[in-house]
Amino acid sequence: MSQGLPAAGGVLQKSVAGPGNQPPPPCFPQSPEDDDRKVRRREKNRVAAQRSRKKQTQKADKLHEEHECLEQENTMLRREIGKLTEEIKHLSAVLKEHEKTCPLLLCPVNFVPLPRPDPVAGCLPR
Repeated sequence: MSQGLPAAGGVLQKSVAGPGNQPPPPCFPQSPEDDDRKVRRREKNRVAAQRSRKKQTQKADKLHEEHECLEQENTMLRREIGKLTEEIKHLSAVLKEHEKTCPLLLCPVNFVPLPRPDPVAGCLPR
């Protein structure tokens, strides 16, 4: 096969750059209305892109603020958990010490189960 000739049944194709990179071929002249339309479309597209980027930035900022607030709340809750855990340890130790000397726990009478009144009977009129 020789160079420059198309393959059997093929068509030669020109490499065309993207739109707007080359002037239109002379067989398709552009009118001033076409130019105006392009300019308006590009301006509209530019404004829409700016709006989209601004919206994206605002969304990212809002997420960042929410993240910061949640981090602070998490830190505060972890401190509270630590304090409450220490309080549980302290109160358990105090209770253990009290149980050693509690007169109510040491009294043998307290080990006898007492009959409890029927809660329903106590509510009925006599």
